[in-house]
Amino acid sequence: MHKFFVDEKCVDGNFINITGDDVKHIYKVLRLKNGDKININNCNGEEFLAKINEITKSNVLCEIVEKVDVNNESPVKLHLYQGMPKAAKMDLIVQKATELGIMSITPVITERVIIKNDLKEFKKIDRWNKIALEASKQCKRSIIPKVMEPITFDGLLEQIKSVDLVVVPYENKEEVGIKTVIKKIASNDIKSIAIIIGPEGGFEEEEIEKLSEAKAEIVTLGPRILRTETAGFVCASLLMYELGDIGGKI
Repeated sequence: MHKFFVDEKCVDGNFINITGDDVKHIYKVLRLKNGDKININNCNGEEFLAKINEITKSNVLCEIVEKVDVNNESPVKLHLYQGMPKAAKMDLIVQKATELGIMSITPVITERVIIKNDLKEFKKIDRWNKIALEASKQCKRSIIPKVMEPITFDGLLEQIKSVDLVVVPYENKEEVGIKTVIKKIASNDIKSIAIIIGPEGGFEEEEIEKLSEAKAEIVTLGPRILRTETAGFVCASLLMYELGDIGGKI
């Protein structure tokens, strides 16, 4: 069944009014019609089964059939801090991080990040959030992850103080992996995790030292060096597997 996200203000009593780009998608691409049922999420974790009552070129009016008791989110909140990559790699990172269940994605300007064109990258936030929205529809997320404004490395050090666990994959680290880290920490105590991924070219040694001083767990993801757009996916998948969110219950 098709799923759409609307602003909480669009829910009025027993009716939901869909506007914006989704309207054209509903009647022109999906060719839905009056009486068809869809799932609608209010961007606040609440989901409804609704019936289409009226379709115009500017809005789709739906009537709530029932509230749906569904939560596809991970019990552990993962936050990805991504060293700013070149070109369109961030598009892929946002899309796949959304599919994996990450709660937020924050680009980080580390020592080896090159920002050109007067911080042009900062203007891509709207596009990245739209990618997160479309990916959330596709993978049936209960919320839409937020792509944040880029921050400096010092800003990163400040933000990670509020999470329960910080994991930093590093190509020069040997032996200690995610399984070891999870084993030494009671999983019930882990409610939020920051994953910090270096940019193309990796971290400076000084940055790794500062992260270690900030109590980050520096880990290896294996003997092969992964690209910056791959490392975050692998790290998130391993963490979620160890904590029971993906891979099944048995």
